[in-house]
Amino acid sequence: MNLNKKIISSLKIKKLKLAIAESCTGGMLSSTITSVSGASKVFSLGLVTYSNQAKINILKVPKKIIKKYGAVSYQCCFAMVNNLSKITKANICVSVTGIAGPKGGSKTKPIGLVFIGIKYGGKIKVYTFNFKKNSRLQIQKNTVKKALFLINNYL
Repeated sequence: MNLNKKIISSLKIKKLKLAIAESCTGGMLSSTITSVSGASKVFSLGLVTYSNQAKINILKVPKKIIKKYGAVSYQCCFAMVNNLSKITKANICVSVTGIAGPKGGSKTKPIGLVFIGIKYGGKIKVYTFNFKKNSRLQIQKNTVKKALFLINNYL
């Protein structure tokens, strides 16, 4: 069974709702979840907050976090997932932000740097990954795979 199908099945059995806010994956994670028949019973919301303005206006990420740490940061990812849970009241919330490339990287934030935040049971954990030396699409695919793996582990 594919991981996305397993996740939908687990969510249904446990009567849980999932919400996602993603940036560098551009909707790919939500699309992977909604590709499963019956996902509408457990998937409450998918947001693509690609721009800083969307993160600020929709997810209420404080401007000062983005100014001080950047949109690709532990702090931004934390705020994204925390505020998503306030908006949706979903049981499990996921946020994704990163640099998919091929441009936009730096020494401190290289291309392939990705943060995935998960809020479940009132607790938030932000994971850091570096999918370096990959194409933009491969970084996005690796991020989706890792996010699915993490969601499944929580379930």
